[in-house]
Amino acid sequence: MATTAQTGSPSPDSMHPDSTHPENTLPDSTHEAASHAAPPPAAKAPLRSGQISGLGIAAVVVTVVLWASAFVGIRAVGPSFSPGALTLGRLAVAAVVLGLVVLPKFRKAAVLPRGREWWPILAYGVMWFGGYNVALNAAEHMLDAGTAALLINVNPILVAVMAGIILKEGFPRWLIIGSLVAFAGVAVIALGSGQRSTADVAGVLLCLLAAALAAVSVIVQKPVLRKIPAAQATWFGIMVGAVCCLPFSGQLVAELQAAPLPATLGLVYLGVFPTAIAFTTWAYALSLIDAGRLAATTYLVPGTTILISWLVLGEIPTIWGLVGGVICLAGVALTRHRSRPRRGAAAKA
Repeated sequence: MATTAQTGSPSPDSMHPDSTHPENTLPDSTHEAASHAAPPPAAKAPLRSGQISGLGIAAVVVTVVLWASAFVGIRAVGPSFSPGALTLGRLAVAAVVLGLVVLPKFRKAAVLPRGREWWPILAYGVMWFGGYNVALNAAEHMLDAGTAALLINVNPILVAVMAGIILKEGFPRWLIIGSLVAFAGVAVIALGSGQRSTADVAGVLLCLLAAALAAVSVIVQKPVLRKIPAAQATWFGIMVGAVCCLPFSGQLVAELQAAPLPATLGLVYLGVFPTAIAFTTWAYALSLIDAGRLAATTYLVPGTTILISWLVLGEIPTIWGLVGGVICLAGVALTRHRSRPRRGAAAKA
């Protein structure tokens, strides 16, 4: 009977998966519905260590190009502005421009440092936005561009060493190899610059000081970016640097009055693009990439500067400049190489 079939022990046929009884079609229909149900959206695979997003790569490219353009801009406005006044002018312009972006966000979701969190911001603000720029501007009045480029590009090596020790990033083999190759490329550019060497001891020391200040600042800034957005962290540093450069305000006012319009526009360009924008894109990239690997990309700046000078100033690069630029590209590419795990180790895993 139907009631017996429903309440009694199930027959072997009713338990068989091929049974045609209506009561036994429920598992199949359920299985079929499940098979046709939309699969849950696959979670986006996290980026492996050493990989960055397309936006991160774009930030690196923007930083390299704009920082390279700064050398051309500084060369153009150098006769009209002294090192301290030029630094203060750049920072003042950058503070206003970036402030227009940062300040409105404070009303919605302000991320303000508290207590000791201000110390690293004050540190890289003084060292990088203030000291580095003044020292580099002064050094370029004493050294030719090739020598200055070689000395400043000690910075990535210093960053790699300090990041390996202080930030515990280690010393990846390909990072060290690539950095040395890129540094050799910078040396080729510097030695083949064809410019008169003015090996002034003070200029050399100022360049090395600027490189050291920048390297320490990168290490100090890295932990800050874990809590504070890149634009805000950059704006805080710019404001600190501008305050430190206020003693040069008298020189800036006097030199602005005497400077021709193209030089003044050049100063505004330096404040908006290589300072406000490029330092922000750098901070964003630094929040995504190990400090040592990111610093290695700045080896591309001298070669990019040669290309911009060629396009903007009509300065034809030397064969050594082109060769050095290619070597720098190869070195930076090597820093992105990742060692593959051994087969034996993979098998054990």
